[in-house]
Formats: sequence, structure tokens, C-alpha cells
Amino acid sequence: MSSSPSDPTAYDPAAGEKLIIETPEQTSIEFPLAGIGSRFLAVLIDTLIQGAVLILLGLIFMGLGLGFRSAGFAGSQTAGVWIVAILIFLYFLLMYGYFILFESIWNGQTPGKRSTHLRVIKDSGQPITAIDAVGRNLLRIVDQLPFAYGIGVLCSWISPQSKRLGDYVAGTVVVHEKPFEIVAPLWNAPAQAATHQYGANRLTPEEIALVEAFLSRRNALDAGVRYDAAAGIVRRIESKLTMPPERPSAEKLLEELSHERRATAGYR
Repeated sequence: MSSSPSDPTAYDPAAGEKLIIETPEQTSIEFPLAGIGSRFLAVLIDTLIQGAVLILLGLIFMGLGLGFRSAGFAGSQTAGVWIVAILIFLYFLLMYGYFILFESIWNGQTPGKRSTHLRVIKDSGQPITAIDAVGRNLLRIVDQLPFAYGIGVLCSWISPQSKRLGDYVAGTVVVHEKPFEIVAPLWNAPAQAATHQYGANRLTPEEIALVEAFLSRRNALDAGVRYDAAAGIVRRIESKLTMPPERPSAEKLLEELSHERRATAGYR
């Protein structure tokens, strides 16, 4: 399936496993899709973290058990049942709540995904919500069957976008985040960083990708389309920015936002 204006979230196999989104500003945003290998590495890192926490919890509850015995509650069936119930609850919370929590507060990333430069986004390119994080991660219970994410790996291998069942349910996809490409400025920018801070860190990954996509493709646009596209992007994001009294042109503003984001946030 090739991308077209009528299909804003098209997947183009010829593009080299990328999710291509056509925006109203006539700019394409390309998200390199994460394959099974990179996703497995991220899960491995997260699993090691979970394992370390699980061992720590086990040591804590072992200490509590010894405390009960020393206090004369060794024969208490109720205490033993409660300890087992709490352990089961904490295990479930750690195995699935871990992913839900981090993907909700880190905008689609867990420690494993962050270290491997992966991020979960919506099929439309929008950031995921807490509800999306809950939906995709509760399905891990099924994706993990029969063992070692067997169903998830099979589903990802079949899917053209490397989706597991949880991604299909939540309407999400896992993508690679790339470092900023060097943006060739239209104007001779000063060697020092711009003194005005627009607050580029308040923009979402999709909005930053839109700015970068325009800057990398602007030379191929007709003058009128180029002007309208830059103005349209600025209108879309300006409510999040701190604007100076004397506003630069739309295209120059997008350049300065790109440089500010690279310098301050290290967008990856």
C-alpha cells in the first residue's frame, strides 16, 4: 500500500519499513518501524529491571516471614495466605503495571525502549494516551503465550508494521527515534545559540518530526506551497510556544525551534 493524500497513515513497503504520515501541511513524516530484534532487546532490558525488583521484593518478604516466625506467628495460616496474595498482586503489578506506568508518563517509552531509542506512538503519529498504554500492555498476557512472547513474535513477524496483538488492539506501533539531521538554514545563523527560548521541549515528538520533515523537504516545494506549509505548521504549534515581541518569519521560526530542540532536549 502506497501513501497518498487520501490515506494519511499509509505504510509503504518500498520506503524501507517506515510508517509514512501525510499531514495537512503537505509534508510527509516518516517513522522507521522497529523490528522484532530491537523490540526484543528493549523487552530484555525491561525484564532484567523487573527481575531485579522482583528479587528485592522477595528478600523483603523473606525478611517479613522471618519476622512473623520470631514473633510467634509461624503457625498463622492467615498471615501466610495474605503474604502469598500480596506477592501475586505485586508480581502482576510489576509485570504489567511497569509497562503501563512508564509508557504513560514517558510518552510511549520504558527504560528499555529509551535505552534502545524506541517509542510507542499511535498509528496516526500522535502520542499514546494512558488508555492506549493500558490496552496494549494488558494484552501482553496473551502475547507472552506459550512462552517467551511466542504469539507476540509470530504476530510481529506476520504484520507488515511489526505489530503484536496489543498494538492492534490499541492502534499503536513501535518506531525508532533518530537523531536530528543537520538542518541547512536559509539565513546565516549566528555561531552562538539563539537567546530567545521558545519552549521547544513542550512540543510532542510528532510536532517536532513535522518541523524536521518540512525543513528537510522545503527546497523541493513550490514557493507558495512552501510558505503556506511553514505558516500552517506554526499555526498548529504556536499555542505551546513562548513567542518574542518581534516574531520572525514562519520558516525562520521553525529553524530556530529545530536548533533549540537539538541543543536542549537531545531529541532521539
